Parts: sequence; C-alpha cells; structure tokens
Amino acid sequence: MTRRRTRHVLTTAVLGAATLAGLTVTGQPASATAFPWGISLYTGSGLTGTQTVVDLDDTSCHNLSEPALSAVDVSDSDLYAYYNPDCRTGLPGQSGDSYVIVGSLHSAEFALPVVSYRVVHNN
Repeated sequence: MTRRRTRHVLTTAVLGAATLAGLTVTGQPASATAFPWGISLYTGSGLTGTQTVVDLDDTSCHNLSEPALSAVDVSDSDLYAYYNPDCRTGLPGQSGDSYVIVGSLHSAEFALPVVSYRVVHNN
C-alpha cells in the first residue's frame, strides 16, 4: 500500500510588482502601505491585527503567543507555518503532513490558525 503524502504549499497572490516598486494597488503613497524587508505574521486576516516580526537569522521553531491568520514575506527566505505547536505537521490537534509554505515575495491568508513557524533560507 502506498502512503499518500500531502504538503499544502501556499502560493497565494504575489505582492504586486507595483507594491514592490513602491506603489500600491489602492493608489495610496508607498509610505502608507509598503512592506519593509522581512517576514511578518498577523493575528487578523488581510494583514491586520497584531503583528509579529520574524527574525530572518533565526531558523529555529517558534510558537506564537497568538495564532496568526495572515502573513507577508518580503525577503529571500520562506516561512514554514504550522497548525500545531512546536512546528509539528498536521491539521490542528492531529498528526499528518499539513503545513503551509509562504514563499519569498508572497502574502498568505491561512485557512486555519497558524500557531508555530520557522524560517527556511533559499540557498
């Protein structure tokens, strides 16, 4: 019997070239909504709520004090986001292979609350 492995790779909408160039989709000045270099997780959807700024140099597992519902990655690293503490794969409270990868220069809306993460460098 073959075991089927699943890995949820999230490749949501790339931050628009206009945003990365210093413009925004809404036409607001770049200073109003431009994202700085780095990775951030947010407690609310749509990159709202409390922000957690990720240390790009620390590749160890981190548990969040509050679950995240969205994230933005404006760096050359990926964010591996987990539904369980201690970077355990699986759906919340379950074993399995599920987790989310927020790739470099992407934003994400999580279908389920993310409670832990790690940074993975792209070499």
